[in-house]
Amino acid sequence: MANLLIIMAVSFNYHLHTPMYFFLMNLAVLDIGSISVLVPKAMSNSLMESRTISYAGCVAQVFLLFYFVGTDFALLTVMAHDRYVAICNPLQYETIMHKGACIQMVASAWLCGVLHACLNTGSTFVIPFCSNEVNQFFCEIPQLLKLSCSDLYLVEIGVIVFTCCIVLGCFTFIIITYVKIFATVLKIPSVQGQKKAISTCIPHLTVVFLLVFSGIFSYGSSSNETSSDVDIVFAFFYAIFPPLFNPFIYTMRNKEIKMALLKLFPMVHFKRNMSC
Repeated sequence: MANLLIIMAVSFNYHLHTPMYFFLMNLAVLDIGSISVLVPKAMSNSLMESRTISYAGCVAQVFLLFYFVGTDFALLTVMAHDRYVAICNPLQYETIMHKGACIQMVASAWLCGVLHACLNTGSTFVIPFCSNEVNQFFCEIPQLLKLSCSDLYLVEIGVIVFTCCIVLGCFTFIIITYVKIFATVLKIPSVQGQKKAISTCIPHLTVVFLLVFSGIFSYGSSSNETSSDVDIVFAFFYAIFPPLFNPFIYTMRNKEIKMALLKLFPMVHFKRNMSC
């Protein structure tokens, strides 16, 4: 619901038709997608007291999860560039981050997500499996690799290593970008100007760290020595937490989003004024 509210606020408020909020709206769409891949099936299995998923459903879960998460991280990298241009090169911001450029950046992020999902899904399901019991509440690659009957699982290990290298490269780019941003912010003469610039960066940086470190925490801790209950907790942490908290991180101190939401729901605003 929180992600849907962000999409509605940005879509129906002309003042929010800027690159930053355009990227934020796409991020909200991705969060809805990633949460929808896992939660409805897990809930239906729980309500129906079932633990089954079809082979096609398992393939779809792996593909869509990697698609949304990969696109999510690519978009966060693009958003770092947007903040860099806005703060370090403000006079040319509208020239560089024009509508066409923003659409191309978002389209590139979604395309990267497709390639990322195809690579991981294809290399995982080419493997023959000895069992059909996955110790997880969804089809997760580390758990699927444990069911391998051959050395072909090394192919997916190689793909995961390659993916980690790309993620590390993007993360390094984001960190270097923010080092330059904060160096520029420190040169701003007014304290108010510094606070305003930092306030637009902190939510994005928080979301990046939440996504990266929750993924590292989960995949780095997934091994044969850990129990299935611990694996489920780790998976819940990286699959559910980022899309759950992202909208609150972005809107908690964002006055423009709050005002846009009040305009969407004027009765709430009216009752609030009456109560005051």
